[in-house]
Amino acid sequence: MLHTARLFLSGCNSFGERKIPRLAKYSVPYPQAPSSNHALEAAQFFTRQRNVFALATLCCLLWGSAFPAVKLGYTLFAIAKNDLASQLLFAGYRFLFAGLILLGIAFVSGKPLVRIPPGSWRRLWLLGFTQTTLQYVFFYTGLAHASGVKSAILNAVGTFFSVLLAHWIFHNDRLTLRKTLGCSLGFVGVMVVNLGGGGLAGWGFDFTLLGEGCIVMAAFVLSCASIYGKRVSQTMDSVVMTGYQLCMGGLILMGLGLGGGGALDQITFESGALLAYLAALSAAAFSVWSMLLKYNRVSTVTVFNFLIPIFGASLSALFLQESLLAWKNLLALVLVCLGIWAVTQDKAQRTRPRG
Repeated sequence: MLHTARLFLSGCNSFGERKIPRLAKYSVPYPQAPSSNHALEAAQFFTRQRNVFALATLCCLLWGSAFPAVKLGYTLFAIAKNDLASQLLFAGYRFLFAGLILLGIAFVSGKPLVRIPPGSWRRLWLLGFTQTTLQYVFFYTGLAHASGVKSAILNAVGTFFSVLLAHWIFHNDRLTLRKTLGCSLGFVGVMVVNLGGGGLAGWGFDFTLLGEGCIVMAAFVLSCASIYGKRVSQTMDSVVMTGYQLCMGGLILMGLGLGGGGALDQITFESGALLAYLAALSAAAFSVWSMLLKYNRVSTVTVFNFLIPIFGASLSALFLQESLLAWKNLLALVLVCLGIWAVTQDKAQRTRPRG
C-alpha cells in the first residue's frame, strides 16, 4: 500500500492548474532522482490513453455527484432550508476531513508536512478562507434554495469566469475567437436555464439571489481564489497546500456554524456514510486530477470538464427526482457543455502574470 501511495503521488506538484509545467509538453516527462523509477512508472500509467479517459471521467463523476449528495445530506441531517448555521457546520466537517485525508496521503508518500516556507502560513489561511470558506458559504446556501439540476448547470459558469479573468491577468492567455464563442454559449446557457419564472407568456426569469445567485457567486469566488492558489502553489507542494487550506477553511466554516447555533442532529449510519463520501470525493478527485495534469497536456485533461454539469444534472435527476428533461434544462446543458468544450480546446500555454 505504501508503494501504491508513493507511485500515485510521485512528482505531484500541480494545484489542479489549467496550465502545466514546462516538461508537461512531452507525453512522458523525464524521470527525476531520487525517485526516478516511481516517476517513470507513474508517467507511463497516467499518460496511457484509456487511463486518462477513465480517470478524468471518474473525477468529473465524483465532482458531479456532490450536487445531489449535499442536498441529500440536508435531508439526512435534518437541516432546514433556512438553517444556514447547520449548513456551514455540515460543510466544515466535510472539508476538515477532506483536508486531513489529503495530509495523510502526503505523509504516507513522504512529503514534508511541516517545512512550510516563511510567510506561507498566512497565505494558506487566506487561501483557505477564500477557496474553501467563502466559496462554500455561497455554494451550500445556493444548493439549499435551488435544485440540484439547475445548480450543476449554473456552477459550470466558473469555467467561463476563469477564462475572462485569465485574459486580464496573464499576458499569454488572451481571449481568442474560440474562447469568446465558448463563453458566449455558456452565458446564454445560464440565461436559458433560468427561463420560466412568469412574466409575459411565461418567459420571465426564475432566479433568486439566495439560490441561483449564490451558486453563480460561488463559481466566481472559486475562479478568483484559484488564481491566487496558483501563486501559492509555486512555493510548496500542492497536495500539502490543498490539505492545509481545506483544513483551515473547514475549521472556519465549523466555527461559523457552531457560533451561529448550528447542529447536526440526525447522526445515523446513512448520514455519517454520506459525510464520509463527500470528504473522500474531494480528496480523491483532487489527487487524481492533479496527477493527470502533471503528466498530460492541459487541453487533454480539461476538455473533460464538460462532463461535470452532465453528471451533476443527471445524478440530481436520478437521486432527487428532479426534472432534467424540461426543454430549458436540456438546452442549457448542451450550451454550457459546448461552451466548456470550446474554451478548453485552445493550445495549452504557460501563463505568466502581468507585471
